[in-house]
Amino acid sequence: MPATNLDEIAAINSKLYSRILISRVRDLMLDIRQDELAPYDISPRQAYILEILFKLGHKATLTQLAKYNEREANTISVQMTKMEKKGLVRKVRKSSKSTLLIYELTQKGLDTYQQTKKQTSEKAIMSALSGDERQEFMALLNKILAKANKYRKAQLETKS
Repeated sequence: MPATNLDEIAAINSKLYSRILISRVRDLMLDIRQDELAPYDISPRQAYILEILFKLGHKATLTQLAKYNEREANTISVQMTKMEKKGLVRKVRKSSKSTLLIYELTQKGLDTYQQTKKQTSEKAIMSALSGDERQEFMALLNKILAKANKYRKAQLETKS
């Protein structure tokens, strides 16, 4: 969308303009990150899962991974199956008699994490803001997120 159309939208409807800007920034940053990860054959979500596993001592349950990703366990399970097929993680039982499954980083997963953790694109893009501006930006996004979560919770409660 050319800048003039965005300017026109801003003049007509600032709420729509805000939504469009948030969506465009998110989509563009995601596209850039996907391109950055393409040589490693992983998605941004999979890169984040590798980071979580690394920070949790190289292993975690599906429930833990779902919690940190703010996704349902079945959604993360699909990602874990793909990552297992790529040799990035392995699924192991907590004990021989246990039904609890733990996902562990493999050496390939650890190597991939080490290569992809740099996130040079995000740092370069966010350098457009000063340190104070970044803190203010994060505070504003957190404020919007908290309000959206509160609204969503109320919305779901009225459906039940």
